[in-house]
Amino acid sequence: MGFYAIDNLPAFLLTELVNHADSEHLHYQKLALVMDCRDPSFLSSFKTVVMQIKSAVDMEILFMDCSEEILLRRFSQLRRHHPLAGEGTIREAISREKKRLDSLFSKATRVFDTSQLSPHELSRQLRKLYGGRDSADRIVVNLMSFGFKHGPPAETDTIWDVRFLPNPYFVPELKSHTGLEEPVARYVLENETSRHFFELIEPLLQFLIPQYVKEGKAQLTIGIGCTGGKHRSVAVAEKLKQSLARQDIKLFVDHRDIDKA
Repeated sequence: MGFYAIDNLPAFLLTELVNHADSEHLHYQKLALVMDCRDPSFLSSFKTVVMQIKSAVDMEILFMDCSEEILLRRFSQLRRHHPLAGEGTIREAISREKKRLDSLFSKATRVFDTSQLSPHELSRQLRKLYGGRDSADRIVVNLMSFGFKHGPPAETDTIWDVRFLPNPYFVPELKSHTGLEEPVARYVLENETSRHFFELIEPLLQFLIPQYVKEGKAQLTIGIGCTGGKHRSVAVAEKLKQSLARQDIKLFVDHRDIDKA
């Protein structure tokens, strides 16, 4: 969403961070700082520091709250140690934390009760508040062509194998060219098998992408593989790019293996 995020920033560093935010070493327009009781000096110094910087920056305090029973379940599932647990139980630590943060709760700009929110729902609400329309409702789709002989890419969410399409590699006048060139693309795409493939895959994408957005997914990477990554996968990725350009998404295309021998 364009924020520079710092987790567990000590309160005494907040003033210095704000003073350097516009410097050549730290030039960020938007900062997201996670601050809580993990910092021993948080409660004693936070209010004082906030008063010092309040006139210098446009600041919001977003307070994340949750019921004790749900917090107990989360700590149990994640098997994480509560920062205030010490020698006591997690329940006692949660109660101490809530009491300590009562005064901050009343000063919060916004309060989120996350008790009944899934991570995806929380993400969606945050994006709507702080990401603007572009971040909240649009997904980034990456189309990556590749060759199986060079190994499948690890960063893909799903992989489509298009080695069933006609292979220009075995056509002497096309072998040295790539799927970016019209004769190769025409050979790969202008046949009954390819047309049927796109008749199936384009409606599938029109259905899937909004579902991923609804679930809170910010990025989808689709790998499209052929044998060498120069002909069929490239042509298919370029054809899909034309189709997806009509949808309300951010779209990037990467031909990973197009220059490999």
